[in-house]
Amino acid sequence: MHPFAEMNDLATVVMERIEALGRISDEKGRLTRTFCSPAMRRANDLVASWMREAGMNVREDAVGNLIGRYEEGPTSFKGNTNGKKSRVGGSKPKTLLLGSHLDTVRDAGKFDGPLGVLVAIACVQHLHDIRARLPFAVEIVGFSDEEGVRYQSTYLGSKVLAGTFNRKDLERVDAQRITMAQAIHDFGGNPDRIGDAKMQRKNLLGYVEVHIEQGPVLEEKGLSVGVVSAIAGQKRYGCRFSGQAGHAGTVPMSLRCDALCAAAEFVLAVESFARKSSGLVATVGRLEAMPGASNVIPGEVTLTLDARHADDRIRDKACAKLLQLGKRIAARRKGRFEWEAVHAAPSVRCDRGFSKALDKIAKRHQGASISLASGAGHDAAAMAAITPVAMLFVRCKGGVSHHPSESASEKDVRVAINVIRDFLVAWRGSV
Repeated sequence: MHPFAEMNDLATVVMERIEALGRISDEKGRLTRTFCSPAMRRANDLVASWMREAGMNVREDAVGNLIGRYEEGPTSFKGNTNGKKSRVGGSKPKTLLLGSHLDTVRDAGKFDGPLGVLVAIACVQHLHDIRARLPFAVEIVGFSDEEGVRYQSTYLGSKVLAGTFNRKDLERVDAQRITMAQAIHDFGGNPDRIGDAKMQRKNLLGYVEVHIEQGPVLEEKGLSVGVVSAIAGQKRYGCRFSGQAGHAGTVPMSLRCDALCAAAEFVLAVESFARKSSGLVATVGRLEAMPGASNVIPGEVTLTLDARHADDRIRDKACAKLLQLGKRIAARRKGRFEWEAVHAAPSVRCDRGFSKALDKIAKRHQGASISLASGAGHDAAAMAAITPVAMLFVRCKGGVSHHPSESASEKDVRVAINVIRDFLVAWRGSV
């Protein structure tokens, strides 16, 4: 019998750990776990204990990323020769990275992020339990910040590992005026040594991330897991419509320059435009009218625009058209429209070799497989700057995420564990 034909049901353990992490929050009564917060410290310490149980050496880097390492070694798996290690001489072994993020959005669900870390730990736990080693090292990363809630800087943890972190971000301040640098220091990290945390491309085999789908496709297809083909590129803008504030009872309708009416027209225009553009999603997620009094005509409105597409050229053209549309709406209403780009991330194609292997294994465990693009951003997008990446999506109930009702079943989690476990055993790549 293949050593991995049977295994302890670690899916139950993963679900129990999801619940345990879901109780660790910065806010009472809802799940909110932000970068370098007391809740993040408790989460890191708890996940570190699970990593050690799985036979890993554990460390934290300068920005609070939690990293567990399972060393390579002699193995009896088919494809290895005479139980010898795969590396030659005294060279450093290649490393395959697994993981996801441990931070959350505000009032979050329990699965977004932690599921990927806990599935990876479960797979390594099984290797440890049967005293098996792979011809490469495995490192599991619990990224310290992906959501960007505290400092509005997404992929903070993975950008540090990829070497693309902008040190100017250390000067950002949170709602309490605490700089990022100070927060890192208070957490036990070292903002002056962030550059040392960068991983070296030559030492890496790749990065594989398990994540809930955050969409309805797998549920519609009746599948537990799916293989991600690409991660959509994103652009985010801060926009402002300016008009003229005035008394709500004395300024005639014909003489008004209402910034909120212009913004409302723009919001509906964004929705209409995106619905007519295949593959494009565009969202106005935040809007604030000023001065914000019931008896005053809004003189200024600030809002956000988020646009995403798997093809960067299509997305960029769409953004240009939407911004010009905002300008025309404002001019017609005798107001002004201004914008500032606040975030840009290119689309990322997942590695073909990794994806084909995951697809083959997924078919073995659920009879079929599907390839789908991710409209959401993930740490894999940042890690793609230094290594090949792949993702496995897990079905989530109703496609709901970033909400307390976010849910995945134990059955589907079990399939994800089986797929990643078999992937680790089967993968040889360029070891």
